[in-house]
Amino acid sequence: MGDQPLQPGPQPSDQPLQFDRVELPPDQAGDTASAPGVVCRGCGAAITTEYFDLAGTPVCEACRTAIERAQDAARGWPRFARAAAFGSVAAIAGAILYYAVIAITNLEIGLVAIVIGFMVGFAVTKGTGGYGSRRYQLLAVFLTYFAVGLAYMPLVVNQTANSASTRKGSERAADIAADQAPTRPLPGGLAGAVVALLLLTLALPVLMVIGSLPSGLISAVIIGIGMRQAWRMTAAPPALTGPYRLGTDAPTPAP
Repeated sequence: MGDQPLQPGPQPSDQPLQFDRVELPPDQAGDTASAPGVVCRGCGAAITTEYFDLAGTPVCEACRTAIERAQDAARGWPRFARAAAFGSVAAIAGAILYYAVIAITNLEIGLVAIVIGFMVGFAVTKGTGGYGSRRYQLLAVFLTYFAVGLAYMPLVVNQTANSASTRKGSERAADIAADQAPTRPLPGGLAGAVVALLLLTLALPVLMVIGSLPSGLISAVIIGIGMRQAWRMTAAPPALTGPYRLGTDAPTPAP
């Protein structure tokens, strides 16, 4: 008995394990026995009967409901306010980065505008929960352009301060005479000053491009690329279609 050779047991298969599809038993496959199993790309659950299509990837019923719920939330104004807040913070950070590059290198490196577009697009998408639309695209493009104008604002302030410090004596005399004249408040008060500052910020990219022609055309193109980057990142997600039957060569709507 002890001299009998051991019988060889089942040897491990040389085939690699498959994790990208689900193999259904024959008694559960039904009409899909000849088709590979499908896994939901959202939650990883096996789909055995019907699925929904999202940009060429299968989605189960539960994930479809979650996606539609999130899309409905992204259409609301509270979510828009959140995206605007996230995007504004990114725009201000991008403007500081752009101005820092100009101040350190003493050169206007327009490629930073592309970085700003990416920052704003990413922040707005974060604020929406990953779902974009046309109004989020417009918001991201506006914030990207505004960030570029905001980066130029310190340059204008510094140039104005330097010009004021080098005025001649005759100009100072005129200033003294002007100071003795009755002063009038700005139209609209603080609100008017804020509006004027906003309009100046929006005009600065155009003025800078025109003032540095013909090289300014390159800056205009780069700013446009940055705005396009923000536009693409906040686009609406692909349409969710279905349901479709499992086991067909092409998506076929279920009855």
